[in-house]
Amino acid sequence: MKLLSRKSITAATALAVLGGLSIAAVPSEAASPAHRKAGGHDDTAAPTLTARQLAELPLTDRHLTKREKANLAIVLRDYYVAEGAHIDVPTFVNSFAKDGVFNDMVAGQAYRGDALGNALPYMKGLFSDVHRDLKRITVNGDTISIELSIQGTFDGQLPAPTGGFVKGNGQKVDAPTADFWYLKNGKVTAFNCFVGYSKMYSDMGVNFDWSSAANKH
Repeated sequence: MKLLSRKSITAATALAVLGGLSIAAVPSEAASPAHRKAGGHDDTAAPTLTARQLAELPLTDRHLTKREKANLAIVLRDYYVAEGAHIDVPTFVNSFAKDGVFNDMVAGQAYRGDALGNALPYMKGLFSDVHRDLKRITVNGDTISIELSIQGTFDGQLPAPTGGFVKGNGQKVDAPTADFWYLKNGKVTAFNCFVGYSKMYSDMGVNFDWSSAANKH
């Protein structure tokens, strides 16, 4: 997992600590699934961030309140469990409020409830090594804005709107993305994701047929 463009995320594995584990947690522990108790309550302890971890992040402002640090830890954990090497759907889903929503703004799709985790295996099905390179993080109370890139190797299959699949060709993908997270009482109420799909598809070798579209009239 890569959280910073200047160094491997292995060093920052801690950014996604689960169950109150510190950054020193080994990846297998850090990626353990969360569980929901009867009644819909998440029984996973809140993640935490150490001063050292915070210092390594590309924050626009390092003077964060206790609540802002807690919110940031939740968001970073969600990125961690969305990595191709250790996808953890239950933990991702449990970080959302009961009525929370994940909006893929460019594709015009919204995910709620159990469907919140659908995007994780879908992305891994396209890029088995999918990861996010976080470039700029702004924390403002219960809102976290992040500039990042979705990166990986196109070694899976992309469903085509015309039917069938586009088979992976081993091309490297680096898609510019902007994410906006909104939290309340330690839960994600909305996650709005803007993915640069045109760049992503171009990297995958899928190009739009402009000539056909231009000749329709």
